[in-house]
Amino acid sequence: MERARVSRFARRLLSEWGRRGWPAAGERTVVAVSGGADSTALLLALEELLRAGRLDLRLTVAHLDHGLRGERGAEDARRVAEQARSLGYKVVMGHAAVGELASAARDNLEQAARRARYEFLARAAREGSARVVLAAHTLDDQAETVLLRLLRGSGAEGLGGIRPERMLEGTDEVLLLRPLLGWARRADTEGYCRERGVEARADEMNADERFARVRVRRTLLPLLETFNPRVAETLARTADLLSEDARALELEAARLLEAAHDDRVAESETPRGARPVRADVLAAAPRALRRRALRQWLARGRGDLRRLESVHVAAVEKLLEGERNGRVVELPGGASVERRRGRLFFTGKRKIEKGAP
Repeated sequence: MERARVSRFARRLLSEWGRRGWPAAGERTVVAVSGGADSTALLLALEELLRAGRLDLRLTVAHLDHGLRGERGAEDARRVAEQARSLGYKVVMGHAAVGELASAARDNLEQAARRARYEFLARAAREGSARVVLAAHTLDDQAETVLLRLLRGSGAEGLGGIRPERMLEGTDEVLLLRPLLGWARRADTEGYCRERGVEARADEMNADERFARVRVRRTLLPLLETFNPRVAETLARTADLLSEDARALELEAARLLEAAHDDRVAESETPRGARPVRADVLAAAPRALRRRALRQWLARGRGDLRRLESVHVAAVEKLLEGERNGRVVELPGGASVERRRGRLFFTGKRKIEKGAP
């Protein structure tokens, strides 16, 4: 029997899926759909491949209203729900007050929205027994991310950009996959939506130049294209190369951290899983590995690296110098690192006793 023909966009998606070796049969899969062209194109292409028998996934569509756009955000949610149900898919809807979350956590809106989005997707995956979540980041998103991180002075790990595959934050077993990241441009997703006769929703915040990402998209990338018309592809290729380098260094840093751990220290002095580390072992290592090992160690102690900047890691690194003990570095959120007996000790935020000054 001749297999049903599918569109070029869907063929490219299937090719990427196969190249990555991603699960293609029987998996319960959550698709994050905002209603914009990128996520709508991803959903429609998956539907096309499923209908043609090229993939065998059990899809759930997930949409989060970030609470930033009032009635327009609510209308996006209604349109996504209607479209998903018309295709025969289950829909999970959520709402978040991102503005309030940003104020409470002293984050910017983009960071708060990202955190709320992934927390919502993790809940949707757990409640739906899904082991895969799909997000519709494109090659343009990758190029913008690399430029933003370059402007902020990121190292190889940051310049590695968005990863096509990783574990979803807040879960141990759910994969976050980005099937459009390595090949789809924004023009491709918009063109495919038109081809399918679907009008994608437009988010006016994507044109608000108060956001750095929007200025990069609308000003910096077009300027760079006058030097290299394929600059987005070039930046994405650079990100892939740096990401491979960063992963290799992270593995070596993990080995260094294991070698520096001191198991002779009492368990009561090892809060939150950050065992004390020997200063001499870390100090003797190359700087690139030493800094990565310290970041891994701090992440274990704090639970994450939010609000931890390179200046904080550099201050902790200074504790490795010389032989003087008793020095302390304060970290964002109330944690600290102290050098004692030739070792670094991580201390979590201290609770203030009632009645204490």
